[in-house]
Amino acid sequence: MGFPPQQQSKPGLETLMNPRAIFDNPNYKPAGKLMNKVALITGGDSGIGRAVAITFAKEGADIAISYLNEHSDANETMFNIQKYGRRCITIPGDKGYEQSCQQAVMQTIHQFGRIDILVNNAGVLYIKNSLLDIDSKQRASTFHTNIFSQLILTKAALPYMNSGSSIINTTSISAYLGDQDSIDYSASKGAIVSFTRSLSLSLASKGIRVNGVAPGPIWTPLIPASLPPDQIATFWK
Repeated sequence: MGFPPQQQSKPGLETLMNPRAIFDNPNYKPAGKLMNKVALITGGDSGIGRAVAITFAKEGADIAISYLNEHSDANETMFNIQKYGRRCITIPGDKGYEQSCQQAVMQTIHQFGRIDILVNNAGVLYIKNSLLDIDSKQRASTFHTNIFSQLILTKAALPYMNSGSSIINTTSISAYLGDQDSIDYSASKGAIVSFTRSLSLSLASKGIRVNGVAPGPIWTPLIPASLPPDQIATFWK
């Protein structure tokens, strides 16, 4: 059974999704694995980023949420983080640009003093049936948001990350399986896989771990409004 069509333009708000996404597991039992760590999470206002931010907070981390301009979503995420007794700041801005990335890093350092975990999660997707339908504007937007932001923000954060720190990049199962309706998206996610592997080799000697996570179907504002209702339930994140 499919979900109803979502009538939003990008970047989309989780608060307007029908049904609302489930982002917190009340049965999760934290073990203090991230006690007093500091995490900077892009796309932390909604979707995967929100769920990660709240789980990290339950494990004891303070959180800096980077997002584009979805202020209501970011504030809701911050409320849920503070509910678990952790500190949180929200940082709007397009992380595909050097200045925005530098500002996000410096705000995090100013507020919390360090960055222990960087989660490169922000992403965008457009559904098109053919490569012939992907114009230069869409192509630029996809790579700008999905991979260039990871390169730029990681470069900005690295001088403040020490041995024992961790970088986590969100790729997608479509990087491995492909997706005929999101060719540019799948290509950008494949680039993230290669970036993750190469960065891991580069930073191993510094004791900084680099890993990628490749989700499958996720109910998130990334879902295109144009997707037919019968396809929404099997949408590839």
